[in-house]
Amino acid sequence: MFDLRKERSKIKVLTLPFMDSNLEAEKRVEDLLERLTLHEKFRLLSGRKRWHTKRIRRLGIKPFTMFDGPHGVRPDREGKIKTTYFPSSICRAATWNVELSNKFGIAIAQEIRDVGAHMLLAPGINIQRTPMCGRTFEYQTEDPYLNKELAVAVVTGVQSQRVAACIKHFICNNQETNRHTSSSEVSERTLQEIYYPAFKGAVEEADAWSIMSCYNKVNGIYGSENEHLLREVLMGEWGFRGFVVSDWVATRYTKSTESCIKAGLTLEMPIAIKYNIFRLAQAYKERRFTEKNLNDNIRRLLRVMFLVGLFDDEDALPKGSRNTPEHQALSREIAEEGIVLLKNESNILPLDMKKLKKIAVIGPTAIKKTHLGGGSSSNYPPYEIKPIIGITEKCKGKVEIINSPSDADITVIFAGLRHQEGMDIEGEDKVSFGLPEDQVSLITKTIKDNPNTIVVLTSGSPVSMIEWIDKVPAVVQAWYGGLEAGNAIANILFGDVNPSGKLPITFPKVLSDSPAHVSERTFPGDENLRVFYDEGIFVGYRHYDTNRIEPLFPFGYGLSYTKFTYENLKLSKEKIAGNEKLVVTADVVNSGEKFGAEVIQQYIRDIESSVERPLKELKGFKKIRLQPSEKSTVSFEIGKEDLSFFDETSGNWVAEKGKFEILIGASSRDVRLQGKFEFLG
Repeated sequence: MFDLRKERSKIKVLTLPFMDSNLEAEKRVEDLLERLTLHEKFRLLSGRKRWHTKRIRRLGIKPFTMFDGPHGVRPDREGKIKTTYFPSSICRAATWNVELSNKFGIAIAQEIRDVGAHMLLAPGINIQRTPMCGRTFEYQTEDPYLNKELAVAVVTGVQSQRVAACIKHFICNNQETNRHTSSSEVSERTLQEIYYPAFKGAVEEADAWSIMSCYNKVNGIYGSENEHLLREVLMGEWGFRGFVVSDWVATRYTKSTESCIKAGLTLEMPIAIKYNIFRLAQAYKERRFTEKNLNDNIRRLLRVMFLVGLFDDEDALPKGSRNTPEHQALSREIAEEGIVLLKNESNILPLDMKKLKKIAVIGPTAIKKTHLGGGSSSNYPPYEIKPIIGITEKCKGKVEIINSPSDADITVIFAGLRHQEGMDIEGEDKVSFGLPEDQVSLITKTIKDNPNTIVVLTSGSPVSMIEWIDKVPAVVQAWYGGLEAGNAIANILFGDVNPSGKLPITFPKVLSDSPAHVSERTFPGDENLRVFYDEGIFVGYRHYDTNRIEPLFPFGYGLSYTKFTYENLKLSKEKIAGNEKLVVTADVVNSGEKFGAEVIQQYIRDIESSVERPLKELKGFKKIRLQPSEKSTVSFEIGKEDLSFFDETSGNWVAEKGKFEILIGASSRDVRLQGKFEFLG
């Protein structure tokens, strides 16, 4: 039935200033803020039906909708709506390709738009502190510089489509064990140098529109009520203008309604706990928080609502799309560039079909799909190419695929983990650093039956290989490669694509070599649920270098089917001072016989420092593509900020006078060129 009053109300709302898309954004925000009643503001502070904010009909405010996740949009939990399944974040990070991360951001934002949502609950940019973390696959890297560069690229891509990126989880949510109640005990210098940079970069360089607060405490205070982290650092020092949303039910153990309001938590998801209307009203009545506190939080949410076009004509907004051939091709490209060739004795790879009659393809992960069970990263794609299918299609009519290693010319074993209990999954950490015992037995038995055995690992985190690594000629780290994983793996194995992935995380020989596994107090924590970050700034390769520990495979490592020669290092100056820039150049030649891509990595070492510093720190990287005999000159620019460390005494970043060393190489342990310069202060 036609309701004249409702129609008149709609017309009235449409004529209000905040509905005018030609009006300056901040004026629209202030106009709408002034029109909201106290009760309406309270309603906007908490979620409804898991993924939405509450509607304010009087003012035409539609629900603001947000969906998981890091590797593909998940609009529902039943899989009725299909979306593209992209490779896991650690796989994307292994590409060391900033442009690909940007393209991924654009593509996944288009999928968010197509399902009618306004915010992507990603990317996850927590540092990979331990290979045992259940969500290592969902995060990018152990290194703060690489983490920052990739995070900025993803956020920029997402928000170019007027979709909000929600970077998570702020901060030091580096394990799943006791994640709701533990306290990460971490120094200020460690926060500044290791855990802040990616979040800070996403805010200052990409203008991230939302940040998700963590479940855990940081130095005794929960992330959702941590006024220092949210109000002082994030908003004050970094100039964050978006809104903070809680991780789902992360406010459960916080002290009070007012502590969250004052800290700067705008949105409590998925339901009202601390932001229950009655609790809010009582706290406000008792002046435990002010309308100024409240307005600042609401203003931030409204600002993002306008940024994503919630009040604008849909025809004026970017168009959404999903499951397109372009998105599927991008998923395959990321998988191909992210696959890391770990070992290749006697150049057994790539496989030459002309020389093969039979290939045995065995192992549990050859026939398994990987898109379900990862928690917030679960996804429902329209299809998924399993490894066995990718190889079978590649070999059709050329090579016979069998399951008997002793009868095959080559055997390919697909081993690894899955998104299931005790492995790579949200909510709990891994129960074992090694592969399941039946897989280890399969590998060792197969090697006896057929020495020409290749192991392809499907996992989102390092696993122990100590029992079998010396016995197999080739190992490929394939991660979780998205819906085109099977095709990507086949393309790598048969040489259609030359592997160029580099490890974004150190692979230890044994778990005790990892910096987080020195004692129970460092992981999973003491009896008081405190997790002590005793390693400080020595996370990942910083730890292995400083303590002279030989990793199984170092950070930045990855083989190719061709060879690259590094030469002719040049520094533009011998000395720099103040804000002067130093330009570093080097020539890289493809000295092999195949087209390939190489990631040139630049590390810096402070030769003599007043404080303990890592032996090297990543401060630049470039990915280049070269034909055989082709040469490229890569260039890096170094400034004062690249030489600095955080001084806890003064609370400032400090670059000390003295000599520094430039290290250019193919990994953190494969330095090809070295040079020195002096910083004069």
